[in-house]
Amino acid sequence: MNDSLQGKTAVVTGGASGVGRCLCEVFAREGMNVVMADIEAPALEASAAGLRALGLNVTGVRADVTSPESMAALEAASREAYGNVHILCNNAGVGIKEAQRRMWTLTPNDWNWGFNVNVMGVANGLRAFVPNMLAHGEAGHVVNTSSGNGGLNSMPTTPIYAATKAAVTSMSEVLHYQFLMEGAALQAHVLFPGPHVVNTNILSSMRNRPKDLRDDDEPVAYTTMADLIKASGLKDMPLTEPEEVAETCLQGILAGKFWILPASESNDAQVRTRTDSILARANPALPG
Repeated sequence: MNDSLQGKTAVVTGGASGVGRCLCEVFAREGMNVVMADIEAPALEASAAGLRALGLNVTGVRADVTSPESMAALEAASREAYGNVHILCNNAGVGIKEAQRRMWTLTPNDWNWGFNVNVMGVANGLRAFVPNMLAHGEAGHVVNTSSGNGGLNSMPTTPIYAATKAAVTSMSEVLHYQFLMEGAALQAHVLFPGPHVVNTNILSSMRNRPKDLRDDDEPVAYTTMADLIKASGLKDMPLTEPEEVAETCLQGILAGKFWILPASESNDAQVRTRTDSILARANPALPG
């Protein structure tokens, strides 16, 4: 247990499942007060109750990251429950059923939903929490969850998701610079879950898609990460479990790393290839 975190407060969006739930547990096991935020009320209640049953200090608050008003209410509820917030994880994210479609066939509703959650969800989190985190003056951390897909390199099958995660990486870099410009006691971090495909339920995100942003009820191309790996011909690739991502995030925060990026030879090679292509002004080649 790290003394610098004990008794402090963390807020995690998308906290009811996957990486978010594991982040909540990791922080709580460090002696932190944790506010678990999620749009799915039943899953939120069950996850928060499960962590409390382990003797951990967790409060569940339903929140919609696409709504500035909902995020402002989350911030107020967090301070009412535990006082100052010290770690904010803008972690909520969705996948769009785009894997077997070309980007020019994707609808405005597809684009709007992906950007509303994955990009504006981060922006709304920053707007709601950073002012008071700056005002109380205590050391703190803002972690934005990006992805190697888009945040570092773009897969050709996921144009919306990749574009949103590229935006999150850029936003995080600017946030880092602006905290330095402010002389703030806050540090920005960008989290890249991995090093392999993470075993979460993000592919079933359609369950939370608002009715006014749905075009049809066709099933998604894949419902599990194992299905995605198999369909991509990557049968021998292992899955990374969310617990590993959460632990990597904790260690990155404690080490003061902006780039919370687990070591991976394949990821490093892809980044080098992309960087070399840019510096050489060479046309990108299809990955694989």
